[in-house]
Amino acid sequence: MNCTTNVVQVTNVSPSTTSEQMRMLFGFLGTIEELKLFPPDESPLPVTSRVCFVKFQESESVGVSQHLTNTVFVDRALIVVPFAEEGKSRAPSLMADSGPLPANRGL
Repeated sequence: MNCTTNVVQVTNVSPSTTSEQMRMLFGFLGTIEELKLFPPDESPLPVTSRVCFVKFQESESVGVSQHLTNTVFVDRALIVVPFAEEGKSRAPSLMADSGPLPANRGL
């Protein structure tokens, strides 16, 4: 698989999962440069699901990590997809070159 990013987005992460657990799981797949879990571990807000971003040193780890999709971790089936980093996106932004949107007069 030819990945152009070193980052994966992991969704459907259990609220009880910690950053350290995610680091342990994805650390087996490659060297992790950075890992962010949202909301953070110390967040006082009640959450029903979390999102994790993992940045690997090697882009090959992105392809390997996608095989964890549908793996039940803690109590949820994870969804792992490549995430295009800002400035590395291959597709131009659809809104970047467009002008203001016309007002909707029918409302």
